[in-house]
Amino acid sequence: MDNAHRGYDRRTILKAGLGITAAAAAGALPLSLSATGAGASALRTPGSLPFPDRPVGKPTHAFPFDHLVIVMQENHSFDNYFGMLPVRGQPAADGFSFDGDGKPTNWNPLDGERMVAFHEASFLGSHDTGSQNWNDTHRQVNGGRMDGFAATGPGSMGYWDEPDLPFYYSLAKTFTLANRWFGSAPCQTYPNRRFLMAGTASGLISTDINNIDSNPPANGTIWDQLSRHRISWRNYFSDAPSTAIIFNTVLKHAANLARIEQFYLDAALGTLPAVSLVDSSFGTITGEVNGIGRKVNVPTFGAATNDLFLGTSESEENPQDIQLGESFVARIVHAVMRGPKWKRTMLVWLYDEHGGYYDHVPPPAAVAPDDIPPALAAGDAPGGYDMYGPRVPAVVVSPYSRPNSVTDVVHDHTSILATIEQQWNLPALTFRDANATSLSDFIDPGTMAFATPPTLASPANPLPGLRAGLRDGQATPPAPVP
Repeated sequence: MDNAHRGYDRRTILKAGLGITAAAAAGALPLSLSATGAGASALRTPGSLPFPDRPVGKPTHAFPFDHLVIVMQENHSFDNYFGMLPVRGQPAADGFSFDGDGKPTNWNPLDGERMVAFHEASFLGSHDTGSQNWNDTHRQVNGGRMDGFAATGPGSMGYWDEPDLPFYYSLAKTFTLANRWFGSAPCQTYPNRRFLMAGTASGLISTDINNIDSNPPANGTIWDQLSRHRISWRNYFSDAPSTAIIFNTVLKHAANLARIEQFYLDAALGTLPAVSLVDSSFGTITGEVNGIGRKVNVPTFGAATNDLFLGTSESEENPQDIQLGESFVARIVHAVMRGPKWKRTMLVWLYDEHGGYYDHVPPPAAVAPDDIPPALAAGDAPGGYDMYGPRVPAVVVSPYSRPNSVTDVVHDHTSILATIEQQWNLPALTFRDANATSLSDFIDPGTMAFATPPTLASPANPLPGLRAGLRDGQATPPAPVP
């Protein structure tokens, strides 16, 4: 069976630390200024500066931080994690609808019956969960009806609750939660993570190891921009750096890759760079690929039949143990809050895409990043990059976060690019990040509400993945009701 149709598609990116020699830093790439369609003349263009009257690449102090930490996990929708939040201490969260007993009433049709949202019985997710590939996502969204999830897999209607993920619920109730953070594109991990790094997927719609050294973004990545202007950054990784999904990044910027142990040391010493991308372990299995003209070792993500994968991966992709991921994120957040630079740090915790899980909010229209259409095959659902993917969880952790608050402003992964660009006056990479909303609505720059780091709930299982019978607890969706 094609893994893309099982809800835990195979993840593969190239592993660092394998004797790769960094290339010389690339020069500036020409910026494409082609139109993206009607109304493009009213948009900011690629290459334009947030503050044209200020020096490029210099701090603007637009935000009250010197250090930005990005923690992007895998494959969960807002409702899948936070659907219960309105009855768990954050009534402003846009989660499920409820009956008089506080049970979700959200449902999708399935074979003439109703598949109602159900509480997952395991931390490993359902066996039969829909995919997040291009076609399944379009079927799930169904023109904004959000009623195709159960049809792609009844396990898509499963959700977790506060007792399952107490640390995440604590984050969402303590700091500022996004009610409207959408995946950048209605498809899989690699395209969405490309949007985080380059503001475009450059035509890609799937997670495919063969594409990591193809379709390079025409205007480069945010990592290129930071390096060009001598702004410090690092990709801290546990077993594989996610920056390698655009493989040229590890060739040009090998010195900016560091093991996760270095992150904890840098946080403790107050020596974090300006921008940090922090990757959990993906439960890798070493393989080989001849993708760049020679054999190199690569980690292969998502081998769902491998016990090591299920027992060690922290990325939370179905059917991994989600409590491993929660424990990882808790360690990262606490390292930041306990460090001497807490008062000048902003951390963004979010997910790359919805993983096939149900969400009830239709993705709105989006600004197309460029004039490169998705590389669709015969039979693929029609569409472009002018629509977001389903919502994902996102919280901004900062001393200046608005306490116990939500924001209803629309965001996607390029909001992080917009924030970086505004903070250091960097040129926009594409139309998408040029016109994305920054993270300013998450904070009150005049009030340091969390000068003293708050006390957060502990993860439900501080040492997850070490118990016996991981597979035995994997859930089976309940039967639909008439």
